[in-house]
Order: sequence, then C-alpha cells, then structure tokens
Amino acid sequence: MSAVAEPIQSLVAEDSAVISKTKELCAEIAKDPTFLKLQADVERFLSDDAARLQYQSVHERGEELHHKQHAGIELGASEIREFEAARDSLFENEIARDFLAAQKELEGLQKQIGKYIGSTIENGKVPSAEDLAESGGCCGGGGCGC
Repeated sequence: MSAVAEPIQSLVAEDSAVISKTKELCAEIAKDPTFLKLQADVERFLSDDAARLQYQSVHERGEELHHKQHAGIELGASEIREFEAARDSLFENEIARDFLAAQKELEGLQKQIGKYIGSTIENGKVPSAEDLAESGGCCGGGGCGC
C-alpha cells in the first residue's frame, strides 16, 4: 500500500496564506493616513481640469523637446526658457505640486514593496535592510534577469 501525496496548494490560490497576507497588507495600505492623504491629493488633481490641462501641456512640451534633442536638433534658448517658465508655473500650482509629490511617494511605496517581495522570492528569506542595500533588490543588480 503506497501513501498518496497530498496535492500542493498554489501560492496564488485565492484561499492561500500568501494571498491572505497580501490582502492584509493591502488593507493596511488602504487605511494608512498618509496613503489616504496621498490618494486625496491625486483625486483632487484629477478633478481639477485646469491643473490637469496645465500638467498635460508641460508634459507634452517636455516630451517634444526631449525628442528634438534625441533627434540631434539643437534647442533654442527661447523654447527652453518658455518650457522652464511653464514648468515653474506648474510647480507653483498647489494642486499640481501636491499631485506630483503624491505620485512620487506612491511610486516609491510600490517600488519598495516590490523590492522586498522580489528579494524574498529570489533569496528565500525575508530581506534585511542590508540585503536590500547590497543587491538593490530585483532589477537593481539582484540578478533576477529583468
């Protein structure tokens, strides 16, 4: 009589411990006061047509100038000054400025969480601060192939 091996549960099954803990992390993030403030700053920006239009205009102009530079076209002093003035004006807009700061913070949070998870999957253990600093985490010299 041979023993029948129990099937191994997938780590990504909806009822797995890993997904359960991931949902707990998501719940902690969603109720964090700093996160809620950042989310409110993003929502305020998205509901302000003038701020969104100003941001879009500066972003598109920046892309245009970037493409010109990479095409080997020298930028004129006046178009650089105009862009810088528009960018400075954007940063003077509190709604746009708060949005940009929130966006940066949220991207940083996502990147940091990704580094922890990537390092754990790569190395099979919870990373220490030193582990993350040494390897840079996944995609930061960690050798994960991405």
